[in-house]
Amino acid sequence: MKKIPFLIFFITVLSTSAVFAQKKIVKTEEAPLPVGPYSQGVIANGFFFGAGQTGVDPKTRKLVEGGIEQETTQTLENIKAVLKAANLDLTNVVNATVYLKDMNDFAKMNAIYGKYFSTNPPARTTISIVSLPGGANVEIAVVAVLKK
Repeated sequence: MKKIPFLIFFITVLSTSAVFAQKKIVKTEEAPLPVGPYSQGVIANGFFFGAGQTGVDPKTRKLVEGGIEQETTQTLENIKAVLKAANLDLTNVVNATVYLKDMNDFAKMNAIYGKYFSTNPPARTTISIVSLPGGANVEIAVVAVLKK
């Protein structure tokens, strides 16, 4: 009889510790550094949560020129860099949220996006938005599952 309460206590401790697992901050200079009180990425409870990335070149800290295709490419390269710092890659991404300043750019953004997620793409939501930081035309945030 005394083993059952210990087993219940042990299971409770295990499930409680999983809920309150500590978070780990992900940071890399290979992607634009945060300009505010946020992290490039956070690992918690088996997932990676990435901050939204835009087409800012991490070396010049300026938005790349050339339009939506170049911005989308740089945005996804920035995402790859933050994922790499977390020992992940695009195959780990399970969800993406795309913010577009102009929905008329959807097809061009989608063509570039499709090159990066050519097989088993993540779930995705695309939202039209009035403006984005730094005059960007696209911002993408991802959630990824950690490797086992």
